[in-house]
Amino acid sequence: MKRILIADDHVTVRSGLRAVLEGHAGWEVVAEACDGNEAVAEAIEKRPDVAIVDYSMPRMTGVEVTRRIKEHQPAIEVLMFTMHDSSILALQAFQAGARAYLLKSDANKMLLSAVESLMARKPFYAGVFSSNLESMSKRKCDRIQILSPRESMVVKLIAEGHSNKAISAILNLSVKTTETHRSAAMRKLSISSVAGLVRYAVRNQFLEA
Repeated sequence: MKRILIADDHVTVRSGLRAVLEGHAGWEVVAEACDGNEAVAEAIEKRPDVAIVDYSMPRMTGVEVTRRIKEHQPAIEVLMFTMHDSSILALQAFQAGARAYLLKSDANKMLLSAVESLMARKPFYAGVFSSNLESMSKRKCDRIQILSPRESMVVKLIAEGHSNKAISAILNLSVKTTETHRSAAMRKLSISSVAGLVRYAVRNQFLEA
């Protein structure tokens, strides 16, 4: 029996995924998680074959969840499940250790194929990512300054209108550390203002639709 973890903060999404996945012979959903910390804990405890991880969850991004899962249980295959149609976020996910990146809008057509690929220890990416990710050379990756998971979350929260103090409370960081992450993101992206950072976040779909 192949074992699956579903991590998404929306119960309706988790229920829908469970129904589809458990309709496949030989698959079992052994755990669900509603935030990043719970996702990591369940992955370490239950040791599923595949973890389906939402990018946008409370307490930790899907990219950071992926990184921590791979640190503790490197054999677990991770599918990043998201509404964000962004090659930059896809690159972050793959660099963290995910081997599949699936848009939620494509779930009806591609979810089973994506999980089947991971069960067979093969990567899966479709549509725009199939061409973009395979064709990105090291030269291009060097030109794209990839944000760390924490920097990405700070950028997302800034774009949502949160102050440094509010972001610090949400992420359990000091205000100084939050400002450091913001400055690092702006430096990597060659952006000189908060307004520019917000525009970048909107263009790259950091925000929930």
